[in-house]
Amino acid sequence: MIEIPVYNLDGKQTETLQVDEQSLGGEVRPALLKQAYVMYHANKRQGSAANRSRGMKAGSTKKLYRQKGTGNARMGTRRTNLRRGGGVAFAKAPRSHRMKMPAQMRRLAARNAFLAKIVDDEVKVIDGLKFDQPKTKQFANLMKTVGINRTCLVALEADNTNAQLSARNISDVEMIRTDQLNAYDLLSRRFLLVDKTSLQGWLDGTAAKSDNGQEEAA
Repeated sequence: MIEIPVYNLDGKQTETLQVDEQSLGGEVRPALLKQAYVMYHANKRQGSAANRSRGMKAGSTKKLYRQKGTGNARMGTRRTNLRRGGGVAFAKAPRSHRMKMPAQMRRLAARNAFLAKIVDDEVKVIDGLKFDQPKTKQFANLMKTVGINRTCLVALEADNTNAQLSARNISDVEMIRTDQLNAYDLLSRRFLLVDKTSLQGWLDGTAAKSDNGQEEAA
């Protein structure tokens, strides 16, 4: 079992949360994390980059001047990629970069990325991430007290509005719903700040899905 410190809103440790590393994959698997990260990153690409090829440019196919006897280098049509305004050689065309990964592998990658965070002491669990009103200064002080000094991913419940409003204006902070945690977002930021109850629900939910083999969206 791995023990994760649990802090209160004042940044003081109040208890520890025990997590079974076997439920998170047992050990950090770099190959799995790399595969998941590349998949999520590729699926974010629009694939809309395009250029005009020679066939898309208007103009005659006649040679601009005769090949020999002029003293100039030989030249082809106006649409050649060697001339200004001509078509692009090896022009880009719209394409899909989408990649797929089995649902069980995606869930395991998310849990394994969480394990990697635990091993590096980059998971900060709060016993109750609730604010009476939006307070950016209070949220920033909390992050400073628990040792967050780099980019941070804040996992919140959808109805935790005050915490969302408190964190949204802090630089290098990204927010995500707890039930949408994935390997890409976990690996893209240095620290993870999460509510204890939300984290336990996420761990129990992913474990249950892995046991019964349910499918989930990419």
